Amino acid sequence: MSDIASLGDLTGKRVLVRSDLNVPLDGTTITDDGRIRASIPTLLELSDAGARVVVVAHLGRPSGSPDPKFSLRPVAARLSELLGRPVAFATDTVGPSASETVAGLQDGDIAVLENVRFNDGETSKDDAVRGAFADQLAQLADVFVSDGFGVVHRKQASVYDIALRLPSAMGGLVAAEVDVLRRLTDHPERPYVVVLGGSKVSDKLGVIDNLIDKADKLLIGGGMVFTFLKAQGHEVGKSLLEADQLDTCTRYLTEAADRGVEILLPTEVVVDTAFPSGDREPQPVVVPASEIPADALGLDIGPESAAAFAAALSDARTVFWNGPMGVFEVDAFADGTRAVAQALTEVTSAGGLSVVGGGDSAAAVRQLGFDEAAFGHISTGGGASLEFLEGKELPGIAVLERD
Repeated sequence: MSDIASLGDLTGKRVLVRSDLNVPLDGTTITDDGRIRASIPTLLELSDAGARVVVVAHLGRPSGSPDPKFSLRPVAARLSELLGRPVAFATDTVGPSASETVAGLQDGDIAVLENVRFNDGETSKDDAVRGAFADQLAQLADVFVSDGFGVVHRKQASVYDIALRLPSAMGGLVAAEVDVLRRLTDHPERPYVVVLGGSKVSDKLGVIDNLIDKADKLLIGGGMVFTFLKAQGHEVGKSLLEADQLDTCTRYLTEAADRGVEILLPTEVVVDTAFPSGDREPQPVVVPASEIPADALGLDIGPESAAAFAAALSDARTVFWNGPMGVFEVDAFADGTRAVAQALTEVTSAGGLSVVGGGDSAAAVRQLGFDEAAFGHISTGGGASLEFLEGKELPGIAVLERD
């Protein structure tokens, strides 16, 4: 696995860095800058080495053409604030502005190119179309550093094809992610507990399939738990339900019992008669998980279950958590997620490895006010970390590790 040192002396070299700067925006206001902060160490390492740093990244899901609401300009401005120094911004990715911006860089300077997904070649399924765009990107640089872990599961031009065209290396962020995820899959220290939440069972099928014989315990909360409860014969009211996954959930419960793996589901949940929105005040009620009223929907695990989950984590030496336990954005339904996060910090302080698997889990940790340093690792890539744990090959990693 090539690291930045393998690229040799970078003084005066143009280094194209694929970062993950896909942050949530409210208009032009960044509501969570965690991914920008995570990108900084590698950018500084390159800048300090005298490189001319050219950052390429995406934001949102534009349709292959420019869309002002997905511009990276606010991200470049925030990066400049965090670095305390100017960051140049090109108003295109491979056009005249990009060429002029890169040509104007001095040793140690940093520039951000406009959203790479404004170009349809970035995400094309056609290898030739993607390759042609990668050729244009390659003209802007001498070497390539892959540091956007949140996209390494995508076979895209700025992730995969560019690494076939330039001397390439893994940035510090991606290297750290891969190292931690391998610790979760290759001989994890036990007890090993996996905590899964979020809305859908279908999003987690591969992870459960791959970890059900590796973990000692699976704790399941969030919207996905109601499909498990329904599979056990309980009514779930208006709660999230994937009816087509009921047989799968039944299979998991049986398979876990056969393997001696404990699956812990909440025994009570916090419900309301409507999803929180607008000016309506939440009306949370705690009910047994087996007695959810027909007009209610589950929005968090209940307090007894939160305590039970925390207790199940208390002796863990390795924990992977992906997906909140409830609608953590609303305080009335945040206690389950808060309890899990707090339990993970205690695993860390006891010398264990706690890994927050990106996405909404990482956002919850920050929104609920936890110190990020209290966790062993907070992934920047929810989808990428899940695919890694499913045992899938990640194109953006495989291309860097090829012989």
